[in-house]
Amino acid sequence: MSRLALGIVGFGKLGEAIALGLLGAGQLRREQIAGTTRSERSAEAARQRTGLAIDTDTPALVERADTLLLTVKPHGLPEVLESVRDRLRPDQLLVSACASVRTAAIEQALGRPQPVVRCMPNTPVLVGEGMTVLAAGAHANAEHLRTAERIFSAVGRTIVLDERHMDSVTGMSGSGPAYIYLVIESLAEAGVKLGIPREPATLLAAQTVLGAARMVLELGEHPALLKDVVTTPAGCTVDGLLELEEGKLRVTLIKAVVKAAERARELGRDAL
Repeated sequence: MSRLALGIVGFGKLGEAIALGLLGAGQLRREQIAGTTRSERSAEAARQRTGLAIDTDTPALVERADTLLLTVKPHGLPEVLESVRDRLRPDQLLVSACASVRTAAIEQALGRPQPVVRCMPNTPVLVGEGMTVLAAGAHANAEHLRTAERIFSAVGRTIVLDERHMDSVTGMSGSGPAYIYLVIESLAEAGVKLGIPREPATLLAAQTVLGAARMVLELGEHPALLKDVVTTPAGCTVDGLLELEEGKLRVTLIKAVVKAAERARELGRDAL
């Protein structure tokens, strides 16, 4: 059997998005990617959708792949690690997208030194606009991080942080899309209340959020400065901002991120 550049264990929505992103960017060829699922039924469905080699034999996948991307649920990780432990090569990179699972826990479960990179992507990877944070385990080096960056740069932006920040990242960018969907929904509801039909109101809200985010990313200005550009003297925006401040939107969002990060920390203590 030929060698694989990437084997995806737990080939679901995230694995599919990454595989198609890598193919679309020309970084890998179809024959260089394969994956596994828990059932033959889901494997067949994935084969039909992607044209990739997807089956249920994870140990065989391990023996062929240079890099393994673990996209299984945290509760399914112990079984996966047990099944592959004796087949892993010392130089084989594990990239774990298992939420809240520390690299040290994976290394301990394997019982020997192994390069592990932990990643925290968010759901916009499904449309190529994800934000993924990467953290190196004790035995991962700069080249291992570069490999993980190449994988996730196909579906959005990546940054590298120390692993001690990963619970905070989970509460912020990992859970963040849900907060923004609530903002979009609320803006659209306001439009409906003012008489705008729901479909154009949702478009107005979503494109406004997208445009504002692109300005922050592309202009490199502090959000407060960009806010001031919109807020003209004696204009209508300042009245809206005063309502948001009175409703404690800023404080509530901060508290939401902190609470989600605390929960991620709790889940991490229970993982593996």
